[in-house]
Amino acid sequence: MTVPPQKAPWIVGRTPLLDHAADDFLNEVTRQKPWRRARYEDLLSALDTFLGGGAPLLAYTRATGEAWLRALHESEQEDARELLTEFRSYLREWGWLDSARPVNQPD
Repeated sequence: MTVPPQKAPWIVGRTPLLDHAADDFLNEVTRQKPWRRARYEDLLSALDTFLGGGAPLLAYTRATGEAWLRALHESEQEDARELLTEFRSYLREWGWLDSARPVNQPD
């Protein structure tokens, strides 16, 4: 019998920031695929900057993600799209989006 992993976030009583979720995501990704850390770290930092720096997690939506992708150079878009797909899946799976939203507002 396996115990399901504890769901994030560990942020209690504060607004979860994109950086908080990104740090947890990067730790998980590097555990599985360490060669992606530097690239994903750069892209997540660029996303946070695009959202105004120190952005609350809820500033990242599908629409803001798509706007960010369009703002990137064409050569960066494929990696960034892959990152956003994995990051959004991680946010859902680990409960980040559910805990950041008011009750009964699904992702």
